[in-house]
Amino acid sequence: MKKTLNDVQVSDKKVLVRVDFNVPIKDGLITDDNRIKAAVPTIKHLVENGAKVILSSHLSRIKEEADKAKKSLAPVAKRLEKVLGQPVKFVPETRGAVLEKAINEMKPKEIILFENTRFEDVKDGEVVKFESKNNPELGKYWAGLGDIFVNDAFGTAHRAHASNVGIASNIAESCVGFLVQKELEMLAKGVDNPEHPFIAIIGGAKVSDKIGVIDNLLTKADKIIIGGGMAYTFFKAQGHKIGKSLCEEDKVELAKEYLQKANGKIILPVDSANATEFKDVTPVYSGVDLDDDVMGLDIGPKSIELFKETLKGAKTVAWNGPMGVFEFENFKKGTVGVCEAIANLGNAFTLIGGGDSAAAAIQLGFADKFTHISTGGGASLEFMEGKVLPGVEAIQNK
Repeated sequence: MKKTLNDVQVSDKKVLVRVDFNVPIKDGLITDDNRIKAAVPTIKHLVENGAKVILSSHLSRIKEEADKAKKSLAPVAKRLEKVLGQPVKFVPETRGAVLEKAINEMKPKEIILFENTRFEDVKDGEVVKFESKNNPELGKYWAGLGDIFVNDAFGTAHRAHASNVGIASNIAESCVGFLVQKELEMLAKGVDNPEHPFIAIIGGAKVSDKIGVIDNLLTKADKIIIGGGMAYTFFKAQGHKIGKSLCEEDKVELAKEYLQKANGKIILPVDSANATEFKDVTPVYSGVDLDDDVMGLDIGPKSIELFKETLKGAKTVAWNGPMGVFEFENFKKGTVGVCEAIANLGNAFTLIGGGDSAAAAIQLGFADKFTHISTGGGASLEFMEGKVLPGVEAIQNK
């Protein structure tokens, strides 16, 4: 078990907190502040316990000097002030005398947010990737600014960056924040120690993106429902005609292996919602054998019913990936159907592993009906694959 906030004494200490404030910003305005709100419990706990709170986060990718002008965390500091109802001092630097002075002058219960950690990826116009390649000197420098490190950025836990692994490896004391703690507990309950029957639902475009997930869950789940574009690679493996549908030719043999290994555990769609081109048009429904000029863009109504039937009585459900081209109004019925079926299960433990399926559930107004929706698409995917998350691994054990 990793140390949590409740295992460390923070009073009068300089506490470095890696948060995930990678929020969408349009014309200088934040369009969704959910990630800011998600960090509030950890920040409030630190303030209430007399810590000097030093926050850091990345915002988008920095590929050239010009990116810095529109990817500053300054608007985030303003929004955080409103959300917390207390001042947040923004320091527009990632290192140097100005930042050091601001930190050294802090009083207990004060909060500083310093500039986008990814600004360290470009120096004087040159791409150096100090932050995203975990430059040892940078991690050591940031660690030297504080006494304790708290990692509360689950969205980057699958990456070894200077601002998470780099700091944790160079500081006397480290722990996870409340957000990361909850993520790890929920994912463990939904994937590592599920109550049975355990049904996994895997969607999305590519088999290659989900190989690790299928591999890991074949040993744990009672059934694995497969939908989305990746289903057509499985159909091809079964000898069906798939028309112009998405197919990873180099994964057809692997799909065959999975179907044999699964021993009936894998449940595939039985019908398809099709179009002749990749456009939001009225779907034409068919079985899973498609004409040469059509492509499958969603599961059909019979598949929705089959998946609902498969989910009946489930005690644990883990879902990752949409059932079709969810952004097309005419091809989101499969994702909506699966979302509704999970939401109405009643007393099951239901988990969404971030990414597109999380966005779908939130957009459709089902967020409250799930036990847990992960805040980190990539991190939760790697957890579902059974991989070690470097950002968590670097934190001290209890």
